[in-house]
Amino acid sequence: VMRTMNQSIRFTKGRLAFYLAIAKTFPSFKPFRLELETSDGEKYTDKAMMVSALNGKVYAAGMMAAPYAEMDDGLIDILIIKALPKAKLLPLISLVAQGMTVFVISWVNPDIHLAAKSFEQYMNEGPIAAMDAIEQITGEKKVHTIGYCVGGTLLSIALAYLAAKRKNRAVSATMFAAQVDFTYSGDLKVFVDEERIQQLEAHMKEQGYLEASRMANTFNMLRSNDLIWPYVVNNYLRGKKPYPFDILYWNSDATRMPAANHSFYLRNCYLNNRLTKGEMEIGGIKLNLKKVKVPIYNLATREDHIAPAKSVLHGSQFFGGQVKYVLAGSGHIAGVVNPPTKPKYQYWTGDVPTGSDVDVWLKTATEHPGSWWPDWLDWIKCLNAKTVPARAIGGGKLAPIEDAPGSFVKAKD
Repeated sequence: VMRTMNQSIRFTKGRLAFYLAIAKTFPSFKPFRLELETSDGEKYTDKAMMVSALNGKVYAAGMMAAPYAEMDDGLIDILIIKALPKAKLLPLISLVAQGMTVFVISWVNPDIHLAAKSFEQYMNEGPIAAMDAIEQITGEKKVHTIGYCVGGTLLSIALAYLAAKRKNRAVSATMFAAQVDFTYSGDLKVFVDEERIQQLEAHMKEQGYLEASRMANTFNMLRSNDLIWPYVVNNYLRGKKPYPFDILYWNSDATRMPAANHSFYLRNCYLNNRLTKGEMEIGGIKLNLKKVKVPIYNLATREDHIAPAKSVLHGSQFFGGQVKYVLAGSGHIAGVVNPPTKPKYQYWTGDVPTGSDVDVWLKTATEHPGSWWPDWLDWIKCLNAKTVPARAIGGGKLAPIEDAPGSFVKAKD
């Protein structure tokens, strides 16, 4: 017997238990406990796992494959890449083959020791420290920069911070499915309000970080028809083995978020949208994106459920320099990866980005078959076509520690 919200439903042992319970008020919705008792008396407990909207009503939905694994309730989180599989490396390998020196920041999976690591510290010890290291190795003071998802938000903030200090360290900036304005940030905003953030902050304070499972569940809920139910039906109910898919295999290796960093990000970006208002403060400096005047290649993906194409288009207007908005087919990961060696989707290029209506922009845009990467390479070459001989790793200034992406990515929870 399953009891939740004063409802009881009987299931036989070993069957997958589904339940739907209407949440009285979504903003104050809290995870509740599921009690499952099979017909022969065995008992299992779990917490509500999913939240979704159906026909204008808010539901909490959970599932348990008794007597197997438990699944945690999902809360908002943002993915930071900590390792790169072959599929993810293909575009980077292509860049090296095109004669580019490529540096990649590989983020450590945070634990309690990084609980107080702030967003400002991530900026200084991430992209800005990387620029300093690149200058040591190559002698180059300026670099072409790329930021992916929240890494793009972090890069934009870093560039605004450097601009405020009159430090020009970038030749260009490329954003992969990244947001700077959060007016149209999509369904993730359903999970963000003051009460919800306070609950999350209290939870993170206990252990210093947000668990990877909570982030993964949140993203899965945004596309439950693609990322949850097909596996329930095909793998559990029909007994089929999952189809091998390298991108999803990598995507399942989720990462944690440090408490201080995550709290700043949720409050300053999703809740209060301070960056494009000129209200975000880093290191005692108020940031103004209009001071970021480097050319920007702003890539969105048409089916993105994390950084919607509409949000990326709208955010393009807040930079102070020339912005090229490009729309790729597919979603947040596949649409970005889409290597030129194995082109699968298409992309669109068009007029200078204005407004926030992607359909209006598409009316005058040109569709191109295959990967967008060659278009990006042409854009880079138009900015700077000068080449130099291939560089040695470390440049004789910094000694390599070990092969990328580093042994720390092998750490287990």
